[in-house]
Amino acid sequence: MQKQSVKVKSGGMIVKNTWFDVANFIFISLFALIVVYPFYNSVLISFTPQHVYVREPFLFYPKSFTYESYYIVFENKVLFTGMGVTSVITLLGTAYNVLLTLGMAYAFNKNFPFRKLLQYLVLFTMFFSGGLIPFYLLVKDLRLMNTFASMILPTGISITYMTVMGKYFAALPEELEESAKIEGANDIVILVNIILPLALPMIVTFCLYYGIERWNEWWYGMLFIKDAFKQPLQLVLRGIIQAAGTTNTSSHLLEAGIIPFSDGVKMASIVITMTPVMCVYPFLQKYFVQGLAIGAVKG
Repeated sequence: MQKQSVKVKSGGMIVKNTWFDVANFIFISLFALIVVYPFYNSVLISFTPQHVYVREPFLFYPKSFTYESYYIVFENKVLFTGMGVTSVITLLGTAYNVLLTLGMAYAFNKNFPFRKLLQYLVLFTMFFSGGLIPFYLLVKDLRLMNTFASMILPTGISITYMTVMGKYFAALPEELEESAKIEGANDIVILVNIILPLALPMIVTFCLYYGIERWNEWWYGMLFIKDAFKQPLQLVLRGIIQAAGTTNTSSHLLEAGIIPFSDGVKMASIVITMTPVMCVYPFLQKYFVQGLAIGAVKG
């Protein structure tokens, strides 16, 4: 017989706590600790002097503070241009991705000639690509080298996201579109006024996915961008980390009495990169949870 304890809350409501609930709470707490501690440790190391970290690399609380790692990161003027470039790429790229993905997912739920063939061709690109060298030559021939467009246009649609959206659209009642067509609405009006409001949680979820991918963009920047003031944030931070890991120290840092701590600079870069995403996520959390539930049920 399962043991249980009974608690009476205000209002007369009875809540039963079983041993399973206690064990579940302990397990979830440990799992949350495993997830949260790496980021907490990154913040600690970013503020910790090198001599303290060498003695105690595993920290639970700060024993000494320093802002030298953040000074090394922020004193680079290219950092702020990198933030601006990444912000532009994130905003324009996310809108570009979502519009294309929505349009294709909605279109593939309509009957038109060669629909199945086109779907198979699209799915084929999910597993096979033309290769890096042809892709590079294509971007070069389109004269997109050293432009923001080279980091936005090549990745238009995620086939996985498009498939999930298409499954959700297919599960919507057909009567909604039929009644709208009786009133004279075309496909675009139906998509904007009926489908999108119903799919808002899913759309916001994929906006978050696409936005994080765009925010972390560095690969196309490394391939196609030569101008340092057009490089995305992640590529700029990569250069700062590499410079901090070398034995040569800049003269202005020596004059300020600062010796770069490579691990501290790495963790400061991680904190700087994650902070904007963490600030935006709480406003999207409600839609994000609903979107995950939709994907689990409808997908």
